[in-house]
Amino acid sequence: MTAAALATTEVVELAGRPSRGNGVAVRIDNVSKTYGNGNGRLLAVDHVGIDVERGEFLCLVGASGCGKSTLLTMIAGLDKPTTGGIEVSDGKPALMFQEPALLPWLTVHDNVEMPLKLQKVDKAQRRDRVHELLQLVHLDSFAAKRPHELSGGMRQRVALARALAQTTRVLLMDEPFAALDAITRDVLHEDLARIHASTGITIVFVTHNVREAVRLGDRVVMLSSRPGRVVAEWDVAIERPRRIESPEVGALSVVITDRLREEIGRHGRH
Repeated sequence: MTAAALATTEVVELAGRPSRGNGVAVRIDNVSKTYGNGNGRLLAVDHVGIDVERGEFLCLVGASGCGKSTLLTMIAGLDKPTTGGIEVSDGKPALMFQEPALLPWLTVHDNVEMPLKLQKVDKAQRRDRVHELLQLVHLDSFAAKRPHELSGGMRQRVALARALAQTTRVLLMDEPFAALDAITRDVLHEDLARIHASTGITIVFVTHNVREAVRLGDRVVMLSSRPGRVVAEWDVAIERPRRIESPEVGALSVVITDRLREEIGRHGRH
């Protein structure tokens, strides 16, 4: 498919997409979230409904303050909707933030092992699982290092391995690569795409970077400026592996960015 054709045919406004047939991993059912009371009441998320299928890589985009991170924390169970409901069918999700939040006094191995200890996994099984996960993120030779001895990208790989160590098939990622330089981010995009393909895990990924969303996602969902509502979505029918500078990624990114600018302009700049 040409870049021009992609820009005109891959836009899907407000649902209507066919099911992939894998079943639903995360169901966000008519969810609203309000903070405060009276004159200080703030409606952050307004009647959002999204089904995330098993094995799907879903990217959420929107202006700052549109409720993307709020949705992630509710999916993770760290906050509750004011109205509506959220169902996660494949175990408690793992949540990965922009900052890796590693324990500085522990080695790479011990940081990744921590969730397994909390799950009371047998020591021998923990050792094997940590080795497997560190191989998956290409850090098996750094197991004895501590976080301060690693680059920013390597610390995020450790955080990713630690998230995958949890008993879950759903990974929530809140702008995990935003603070990294472009080259490191590009390498981590490749790693994440490889891990997603090899594990079949469901990923919900929040980002302000539209090209990042198109490069990584099976689907991109846009939220309106506050309060957050689903205003558009795009199925990303671009062959993998993808490069962030490819014409197809660029063409769809332009479409989504133009739509995002319209949305920001409609509600005022944030």
